[in-house]
Amino acid sequence: MIRLWRRNTDYGSVLLGSADDSPLIRRIRVQVLISVSVITANAIGAAVAIVLAAIGIPEPAIPDSAWWVSYIVLPIYVGCAFVLGILIGTIRTIRRLRWAFRPGAPTTRQARQALIAPRSLMLMQAAFWVIATALFTTLYGVHDPIVIPKVLLVVGLSGVVVCAISYLMTEFALRPIAARAISAGYPLKRRARLRTRAFMSWLVGSGIPIAGMFLAAIFGAFRDQTSKLDIFIAVTVLSGIAALTGMLLTWLNSDGVVAPIRSVRWGMGRVRDGDDDVRVVVFDGSELGELQVGFNSMVQGLSERERLRDLFGRHVGREVAEAAVSGNFELGGAERRVAVVFVDVIGSTTLAAQRSPTEVVDVLNSFFEVIVTEVERHRGLVNKFEGDAVLAVFGAPIAIDDSSGQALRASAEISRRLRAEVPEISAGVGVSYGVVVAGNVGAVQRFEYTVIGDPVNEAARLSELAKRDPEVPLASGTAVDAASREVAVRWRPDGEIVLRGRTAPTVVCVPVETTNGSDEHESDRSEGEVAEDMSPTEAGYSA
Repeated sequence: MIRLWRRNTDYGSVLLGSADDSPLIRRIRVQVLISVSVITANAIGAAVAIVLAAIGIPEPAIPDSAWWVSYIVLPIYVGCAFVLGILIGTIRTIRRLRWAFRPGAPTTRQARQALIAPRSLMLMQAAFWVIATALFTTLYGVHDPIVIPKVLLVVGLSGVVVCAISYLMTEFALRPIAARAISAGYPLKRRARLRTRAFMSWLVGSGIPIAGMFLAAIFGAFRDQTSKLDIFIAVTVLSGIAALTGMLLTWLNSDGVVAPIRSVRWGMGRVRDGDDDVRVVVFDGSELGELQVGFNSMVQGLSERERLRDLFGRHVGREVAEAAVSGNFELGGAERRVAVVFVDVIGSTTLAAQRSPTEVVDVLNSFFEVIVTEVERHRGLVNKFEGDAVLAVFGAPIAIDDSSGQALRASAEISRRLRAEVPEISAGVGVSYGVVVAGNVGAVQRFEYTVIGDPVNEAARLSELAKRDPEVPLASGTAVDAASREVAVRWRPDGEIVLRGRTAPTVVCVPVETTNGSDEHESDRSEGEVAEDMSPTEAGYSA
């Protein structure tokens, strides 16, 4: 099962919960966070307006004749805008996103509404503050035109602060909804979101405060009533507001940038540890969301590549697969000195006639399982399955120490295990050793790795000869002579024979039976003990 990002929850914050949350919990969580976002943004905006009007820019003062604006119109408008902004913003947003709390994928229109919801909510907040700016600038300006720049700066700066904070906080709250929309396949086309976030941070933290300081300097230069202390207070308050609001917006902006990167970094760590089945939740609708999507696509590609490599390795062998992946695709081969094991089933036609096809396949699979296991355990390569026969190579494509000894060990184990584990099948096992041509054979469009040479034919003929007594594998004298002494002393010559299709006689060797009847791997006796049990002719094991 795919493991999702759980380090800091799926969406980058514990406040947003997990992708496994129920729709009801997700809806409550999102609705609460949106309401809190709107309330927090407007509360900060109102506080900024009060501090600027009362302390930051005390001059020019609001005329006493406009008391009814300050004490009647302003509280009523702020209260109505506050309540309507919260109710309309939250209810309208949640209503548009109802699909996210139900099963099924969204339509293109629904997914688009989810990704632009933060902007829509910000524009609604901006509308209230634009109306407020126009209304109160007009009302106060009628009584005293000199206060128009002050009102514009105070209300305008506060409105920008509200809009910026509202946008970033709402975008944070709607990450689970954005993740649903993105997972449904909606393309990430809004490539300027990171730039928008950065611009908002600059505008609130630097742009508007600098404009305010410039206006304060103008008031001080052209109005005799403005003292140096007033200018100092104005600059100090504007600097404080810029520092606080800029820090808040920078934190919100950086969290929006760091959270997706942190999720990708966590996923990369999992991949580095060998886990190619990890995915991160894509919850960001900006360029960083494309980074998350790209990471998931990369991991999916790696997983698919590993699956194909595993499948490829099962078909042609691990060593051959590694050589092919590394780029060694040339046709042709090179001479290699290898050991060859050939295993051929006895009476496969009778087996197929007496059993159902399903039973035949099950028996053959058990037969092949024994052979593959022992060949790989002894560092060989199962080169091909030829119907009910198996060709295994020791020493190609990867050279191994004592390839002939490994082949002899494997053949003895195969014969023992087939007798014990697959009694339904008897097979002849032949072992040979010599020079072959190993490489890719076929055409550019389709080729396979194989070995060609006299040892292959000799091993096949020995397996035919071994069918007379399938409990005993047969090996050529050349294979026994090439093996290490530890292995060679466990085999003895059993005569010479001219194999079918050959002109020179082949010395045929069989395993030496130990006194306790166990196989070569179960015997704890040393080479000297084995030699003592053999006759002088057998101890020499020469043809």
